[in-house]
This record gives sequence, C-alpha cells and structure tokens, in this order.
Amino acid sequence: MRTIAAILLCLVCRCVSASPVDSLAARVTEGTSAGRILFREVSSAQDFFEISSDPQGRVVIQGNNTVSMAVGLNWYLKYVAGIHISWNNLTQPLPDNLPLPDGAIRRQASVPHRYYLNYCTFSYSMAFWDEDRWMKEIDWMALHGINMPLSLTGAETVWRNLLKKLGYSDEEVGEFVSGPAYFAWWQMNNLEGWGGPLPDSWYDNQEKLQKKIVARMRQLGIEPVLPGYAGMVPRNIGERLGYKIDDPGKWCGFPRPAFLSTADEHFDTIADMYYNELTSLYGTSAYYSMDPFHEGGSVAGVDLPAAGTKLMAAMKRANPDAVWVVQSWHANPRPAMIDTLDAGSMLILDLYSEKVPKWRRNSGYGKHDWAYCMLLNFGGNVGMHGRMESLVNGFYEAKGGVAGNHLTGVGATPEGIENNPVMYELLYELPWRDEAFDTGEWLAGYLKARYGTDTLPSDTRRGWEALRATVYNAPTDYRGEGTVESLFCARPRWGVSSASTWGSSKLFYDADSTAVAAAAMAARCGNTNYRYDSADIQRQANADRGNVLLSRMAQARELGDTAALLALSDEFLNLILVQDSLLSQQPDMCVDTWLDAASALAGSDPAARELYRRNAAMLVTVWGDSIAANSGGLHDYSHREWAGLLRELYYPRWKAFFDSELRGAPKPDFYRMEVEWVERRARQ
Repeated sequence: MRTIAAILLCLVCRCVSASPVDSLAARVTEGTSAGRILFREVSSAQDFFEISSDPQGRVVIQGNNTVSMAVGLNWYLKYVAGIHISWNNLTQPLPDNLPLPDGAIRRQASVPHRYYLNYCTFSYSMAFWDEDRWMKEIDWMALHGINMPLSLTGAETVWRNLLKKLGYSDEEVGEFVSGPAYFAWWQMNNLEGWGGPLPDSWYDNQEKLQKKIVARMRQLGIEPVLPGYAGMVPRNIGERLGYKIDDPGKWCGFPRPAFLSTADEHFDTIADMYYNELTSLYGTSAYYSMDPFHEGGSVAGVDLPAAGTKLMAAMKRANPDAVWVVQSWHANPRPAMIDTLDAGSMLILDLYSEKVPKWRRNSGYGKHDWAYCMLLNFGGNVGMHGRMESLVNGFYEAKGGVAGNHLTGVGATPEGIENNPVMYELLYELPWRDEAFDTGEWLAGYLKARYGTDTLPSDTRRGWEALRATVYNAPTDYRGEGTVESLFCARPRWGVSSASTWGSSKLFYDADSTAVAAAAMAARCGNTNYRYDSADIQRQANADRGNVLLSRMAQARELGDTAALLALSDEFLNLILVQDSLLSQQPDMCVDTWLDAASALAGSDPAARELYRRNAAMLVTVWGDSIAANSGGLHDYSHREWAGLLRELYYPRWKAFFDSELRGAPKPDFYRMEVEWVERRARQ
C-alpha cells in the first residue's frame, strides 16, 4: 500500500509541477508527450524556438517563452511527426516510435504581435461555445503563435453591472444587451437589445467562463485584448438620465446605441465606471480594442482629435501602459482621430490585407504600429476560399518597404472560423519564415503534415495543386466578399448572382477543377483530416455544379425551352439533397451541431433553451426582423451550406420557386418560410 501511495504521490507531484507548455503538449497529444518531449525556456530578446533531440531519443524544444515553445511544438508535430492539429481534429496522439528531427530546426519571429479574431467571430462561430471548446481553441492559439487574441466573452456582465449602478432596472438592461448570437454587433455599436433579453444565468455563466478563458490565456503567456470603452451608451440614456444625446441613426435597419460625446461632462465618469467594472471582473490588460463610428457611425459635429485624446486618456487611466487596438475598416480609424496620439500607443489592424491592403495607400499608418491581417471569411459562410499568393507576397512586400518600419504583427480577422485550415497555417507561419517562399512547395509540406504521409498518390497532389490555382488563388478584384457563394443557399429568383447581398456566386475558375480534385480524393482512405477534406472538396464541387446548372437554366429560359428548364430544375433539386446527404456524415457540417451547442448552454431551463436556439437559427437565416432581413439586406448573410439547412430550408425554397415558375403553383413567401423554419427549430 505504501508503494502504491508513493507512486500516486509522485504522479500528483508531477502533475502539479508540470509547466504550462508541458500541460499543453499533454492535452494536444492525448497524454503521449510526457517524458518524450522536453521543453526548455531560454532567455532571448526575440521570440524564437529550436527543435532538436537528445541522446535518449527525446525531442527537445527550446524557446524564449511559452508561446514560442508552443509554436516549436506545432512545427515539430507538422514537419517532423506528420501530425496536423486542426479544428476538425484538435488532439492527436504521438506515434509509438517518436520521430526525431534530422538536425536542429531554429526559427525566429520577425514580428512580436500575432493577433487573432474579429468581433464577428464571437457571434458567427463562438456564440455557443462551452468551456471545453474554448480551452481547445486557446491551445490552438498557442500552437499557432497567437499572443494577443480579442477576448469579448463576459462583456455583457460588465455592462449589466455598470447600468445597474446607474439606476437601470433588470428589464431596462435586457432592452439594451443583445441576445447571445448578436453580441458582436451590440459591442460594435450597431444594435441593442435584439435577440434578448438574457436570463440571469447567462450573465453569471459567461462571467465564470471568461475568467477561465483569461486565466488559461495568461497561463500560456497569451495577453487577451479586452473591449475598451468607445462611448457607447443606451439610446434611452437621454430620457432616462437626462444626458444630451443626438440621434445615432440606424445600421441595416436596427436602431443603434447612442454615442456619448467625449466632450460631454459625463464621459469620464461613464468611462471610468466601465473600466472599473471590467477590471474588477477580468483584470487589466496590455491591450484594449475600441472601434468608434463602426460601419457608418455618425461623426457629425465630433471633434475627432479631441475624441481620440479622450478615448486614449480613459484607457490609460485603467492601465497607463496599455495599447489601443483598432480595426482599419471602411473609414476607420479616421486619421484626424489618431494623428495626434503618441507613437507606440496604438496597434492598427489592417483588416483585409490579402484583398484590400489599406496600408498601401499611405505606405502604412504613419508613426503608428500596424498588423498585416487576413480576413478571409464573411458571415461564417461555408466554402473553399483564399488568396495564397496575395497573402504571402503582400506580407513580404510590406515588410520590405517603408510601411515595414512600423509593421509589428500579423493577424487573422475572420468573421467566421472552422473552415479553410490551410489558409490559417499559411498566415501564422509568415512571422517564422524570413523570406518569401513558393506556395506550391509549402503546400506539399502542409499536405504531408495534414495527412500524415509523404507518399500521397500523385492524383491527390494534382487535385490540391488545382485547388491552389483556383479556389485558393481568388483574384483581388473579385466582386464578392469571401468564398464563391453556393446558390443552393440563395433566396430563389431567376438570374440570382449571390446568396448574400454583398457576396457573389460567379465562378472565376472552371467548375471542373473542383470536380477533378474531389474525384482524386474520393477513392482514397486516409486519416480524419483526409476524410474531412474529401467531404469539403466534394461539397465545393457540388456547389460549383449547382451554380453552373442555374446558369444553364437562365440560358434555357431565354430560349423558351421549358422541357430543358424542367429537367435542369429537377437535377438542381436532387443535387441539393445529394449535398445534404454528403454533409450529414460530418458533424462539423451539420446545422444540428450548431443548434445543439446553443441548447447545451441552457442547461435545464426550457425558456433559455428556446431563446438560445432561436438566436442560433435566426442568425444563419433571416438574421433579423423583416426590415433588417429584406430592406437591410441581411437575410442569408450568414448562410451555411450545412446538412439540415439544405434539406429543411434551401430545398423547399427552391422547390416552391420552381413549382411557382414552371408548374403554376402560388408564389412563395420566402421570409415566411424562413421564419417558420426558425420557430420550428427553436422549439425542437
């Protein structure tokens, strides 16, 4: 018994004494790294990692901090062990025979900041994540060198506490704070109250979750970017507390929250109350994100230099050493607002560098630091998409030019994640590669890591090369936002050219190229990553085929060929059902996975369950009310080519349209069909 007790005590001591990076390695390798991968922290002014082995056959990874060592671990897993940690496969065990590097592998980071996330990601992808999913994502962040992610979870509790101290009732707080799927736009001053009100349990649970998120990030050496105060207040604060507030206008049909002028006598008081609440819950941060006047917010009558100075001063009162993080998007940040601010006090996110590199306009952002970012995804839409050549070449061009003097970071700023993993691997390797490189050669290494073998069949390699030249080489002048949109997901009409208002479904490549790639993958048997990619590529090929069929229908209609129209419409409808059946085999590609995650956060509360499921169902269909959906252009903005949605909504919409146009059935009311689907799924 004493022997057993001694062994248990030894195990406990080892668990307690394990470093954060040892614990990370154990989690992502399913407990197979202990005693086989050693980590050594080495002092250095520059982020670096080095991978080697020792005489005992163990892997040795050195680095100057936990994140650097985590990047070294990921590099080892990919390029030595042939293991790719991906969203569809977030943990994998090491092989019994541990592969060792042929020699020392050393890399240094060319930029100190590696940013992650967009406000929208917290709604389009993360709205219903639980603690387990968050912890896995933070491990993924560390492996990819991310050291400053946006961290918005639990911000609603900050606002609840603040407003109650101002005398607001629980009911009034509920009229201001949005539902869980809409926090991104509430936080960006675009809307208030929509999708709520929230139960008390939501506030309490999200507060607890954010504290765990922040603790895990800091344990790994990751500094969260917390939401700063940019002047947002409830629209009714004028009538409620007597503050002078101008009409803030609307965003896509939604009344905006009000903007409390920085010249207002109450501004400093509200700002300090906000930061005090934020700090008391989650501590201070080295970074705060603020985006005043986002997407059309009015600057009429605003003294922009004074506003910038006030916002900065309020943040500095919370932490004198903090840096203001701001998105470069549309007209923001207004030059007049930031030009008078001190160098080193801001980090500007060039949000869409791979397509709309705003840094090129004035050779950067003057004296302010900035980060080269990849936006890639809009609305969480499903589709293979990227700009490999533009992403790589643009980064090294920026780094080598005048703008490079203040280029201090890279970042991923997608509206939705858990798609196109190849692009995120490419982006987050940029800081660790000194010179521009050939994306074809890089892709070969990626495929070896992703599929765990360097003996891929030649047709599979050719299929991926075709993808690199087509879907992953989108032209920078392509009209759409993000991927070529699948018209399966579009509100039906003749001549429809996109699924969402600001997207495009026009193919800029031969549709056969994705079909060839799908055929090359379909006949092979591989690991989890291979099976996921095979389904995704076949999905893309089916979507491209659907877009071609609709083009052929348009031609048949012009010719008055009714027989061809009927045959093509039947083929199109059948293809939607084929797509649904294909995706139903992959949980990541099913709408039930999204809806069930919303249900799980409600626990045993049936009212909360229905509220969260309605939020989840609404976001990916009508988005908002009839005004926002139909006049504001938001319907299907977050369309998802997922099993369940294809069969239950997209197929009936198209069938009703074809029946009306070709068979004399009544004209369908698509908004009514969508709302009925939302309500049915909310109550299931």
